[in-house]
Amino acid sequence: MQQPTPIPKLALLREQAGLTQRELAHIVGVTETTIANWERGRSGLDWIERFIKLCDALNCDLHDLIEYPSSEPVKEPSFEELRQMYRAGQLLHRRAIDSNTQSQAK
Repeated sequence: MQQPTPIPKLALLREQAGLTQRELAHIVGVTETTIANWERGRSGLDWIERFIKLCDALNCDLHDLIEYPSSEPVKEPSFEELRQMYRAGQLLHRRAIDSNTQSQAK
């Protein structure tokens, strides 16, 4: 038995959001023609269906599929900060810190 052809709701949702096809295209980063094709079901529905199936299989929301890295760069602690962390009981490898201290003293 063949599944019924899905009916896209994109146009309805876009109109409810108060957006034109051009505005939505700009937000999404595609052409206005692409939005029109999606709304008419000419293209793109297969991808939407795949993501729906993926989310159903993983029991998650669409936003759960992608994680964006923090925009803040990770700062490595300085040697002095590591030493202070160790003294505060936050580090376990004193031997590595002690040997580094001795090599810096030479």
